Formats: sequence, structure tokens, C-alpha cells
Amino acid sequence: MKSTYLFAIVAASSEILVSESAKGSFKITEIERIPSAEDEMLFNAVTLLAKISKQTEVDVPLFKAMDKVCQLIYTSRK
Repeated sequence: MKSTYLFAIVAASSEILVSESAKGSFKITEIERIPSAEDEMLFNAVTLLAKISKQTEVDVPLFKAMDKVCQLIYTSRK
């Protein structure tokens, strides 16, 4: 089963929290924490993704596009 990366910002430590979950599963596994200084582009992308998700009316196509950007940035750094 294919996994999807999940991203969050840990504001207290300015880190990106990267987790993964298999499609269709509710189990989430933490992979790593990346300091913002280590990958500023990913940090900015995940910050924007989080801002999009906090809107009162979430623009789903925009959210999916930004999530794809985050996925691409993260997979390209591996």
C-alpha cells in the first residue's frame, strides 16, 4: 500500500514534523523533525499549507496542490 507524507509545523521549536500514513489507514508514524534552518523552502511550504487549512472555508483544490508541492520538496531532499 502506498504511503503519504503528512506535514506539520512545531511552532515552539520551528521544526517541520514529517509523518507518514498508508492510504486508507488511520495509523500515523513520525519519520523525522527537520529544523526550519535546514530546509527553509520546505518550512515555508508547510507553513503555507497550514495557513490554507486554517481558513474558515478551505479551498480544497488549493490545499491539494500545496500538499503536492510539500510532497515533492520533501521527496526531492531524500
